Amino acid sequence: MTRSRELPRPTVITLLATLALALVGVLGSTPAHAATLSVAEAIATQDSSTATVRGYVVGQPTAEDTVVTDGFPDDYALAIADSAGETDTDEMLYVQVTSEHRAEWGLASNPDLMGSRIDVTGDLTPYFTPHAGLKDPSSLELVGEEPTDPPTEEPTDPPTEEPTDPSDPGEVPAGYYDSAEGLAGQELEAALHDIIDDHTMIDYDAVWDALRETDADPASPGNVVELYSRRSVPADSNGGDADDWNREHVWAKSHGDFGTSMGPGTDVHHLRPTDVSVNSARGNLDFDLGGSGVEECTGCMADEDSFEPPDEVKGDVARMLFYMSVRYEGDDGFPDLEVNDQVGNGSAPYHGRLSVLLEWHQEDPVSDAERMRNDLIYSNWQGNRNPFIDHPEWAAEIW
Repeated sequence: MTRSRELPRPTVITLLATLALALVGVLGSTPAHAATLSVAEAIATQDSSTATVRGYVVGQPTAEDTVVTDGFPDDYALAIADSAGETDTDEMLYVQVTSEHRAEWGLASNPDLMGSRIDVTGDLTPYFTPHAGLKDPSSLELVGEEPTDPPTEEPTDPPTEEPTDPSDPGEVPAGYYDSAEGLAGQELEAALHDIIDDHTMIDYDAVWDALRETDADPASPGNVVELYSRRSVPADSNGGDADDWNREHVWAKSHGDFGTSMGPGTDVHHLRPTDVSVNSARGNLDFDLGGSGVEECTGCMADEDSFEPPDEVKGDVARMLFYMSVRYEGDDGFPDLEVNDQVGNGSAPYHGRLSVLLEWHQEDPVSDAERMRNDLIYSNWQGNRNPFIDHPEWAAEIW
């Protein structure tokens, strides 16, 4: 009878070692997606390779050059970027969300994902062609923030990112106005326009939520403060009925006929809560001195062609109009808005009276509440600032 031949133990060990090395060679080699790429690196590597990309969810792409940040139409795509505040679509990677991931990762179903930091693994290939993208993701997962620098043992300066003193609002981001420094007149106006014109635009429904945050009453949580009447009212009492608050366009939307579409019609820098009846009394009037008293608004005056707000917000009104005049210059499909020294401007893209607005700007200086509001709009909603709150002196340099 023939017996099977047994291998000596050393030979068995050698074969097992060889097999292990072979498996390492097959399974342990570094796959194309082992390294985690930044969004910028992924945008530069559109070669259909598989990679893991880390970025912040900044919206939903709906077209090659369009990313929405609310009112998400479906669960089919994400836009991610290296910065949570990114608004330039050229700096975003468009990520396909396939059916197996939509319930957990689609923005229509999970709007709270906005601003989250995630890792997504898939094929680096254009999506919404020719925009840089990642398709057919195999995995998506949340990742926490990681400190980039070790904390110092003895910090010499207090943190400024989250001021605790209500009288000390956040500071202007370093370098934000560098390109405007030292300029005056039309050169200053042009430089400021270039700084503030690229910002996130929200839809008209989202303005309700924005105003609940930007105009919240710090002394009465759950309330907002109406601009003209100065009353503190429940934040959920918005609407169109008597004693509700609604969305006042300080730059009257008929002055340029821009309505309530995304752009000047939804720019939170000039939208404020106001009492429905007071808003109606103001209508589309220009701003000036004089007139008769306005019911339900102490300190308000109105006549046939102008409206005068109470003293404590006259400077606020002026600075909002100055912002609109500089932000909207007619170079992006919106009307060219300009402050002028007239009243009765009607549907023309002008708002006055400039000489009075400049007086109000001086007589009612920037308040801490304005600075806080400016900070919130910049950090949480639009990503741009009102220069005339940060630098009141620039109004006289331009007008």
